[in-house]
Amino acid sequence: MTTDELAENLSKELRHLVLLLRRVAAGQPITSQQYAVLGSLESGPRRMTELAEEHGVQLPTMTVQINRLEEPGLVTRSADPSDARVRTVGLTEEGRARLAAVRRARVSYLVSQLGLLTPEERDAVAAALPALAKLGRA
Repeated sequence: MTTDELAENLSKELRHLVLLLRRVAAGQPITSQQYAVLGSLESGPRRMTELAEEHGVQLPTMTVQINRLEEPGLVTRSADPSDARVRTVGLTEEGRARLAAVRRARVSYLVSQLGLLTPEERDAVAAALPALAKLGRA
């Protein structure tokens, strides 16, 4: 298989997997986009511009997302300690709880699906994880 064919197949399969995981989380009270933003805040408060860049959106779009997360108390805004003119966004305890709930639903689904694979197929998935992680952090 050529690199182009591998890239095409990987893109197709990742799309299917992402759509499946979105459906699993559909019963949760937050959208998959909101889940992604909450996940970006898990390690600590972030600047709005950083979030927009990470998610590949314009700052006004990220501002709308943050407003939607702030309204139910999932995130909070505060001044950046290094520059009071800059606002940062951080998770609240409720935001952490919602993030954990979506993650549990997704992991539970994956556990059930991985259980349908043969041991060899599970080993192949496990062996691919380091390469997939490297691709995801490039």
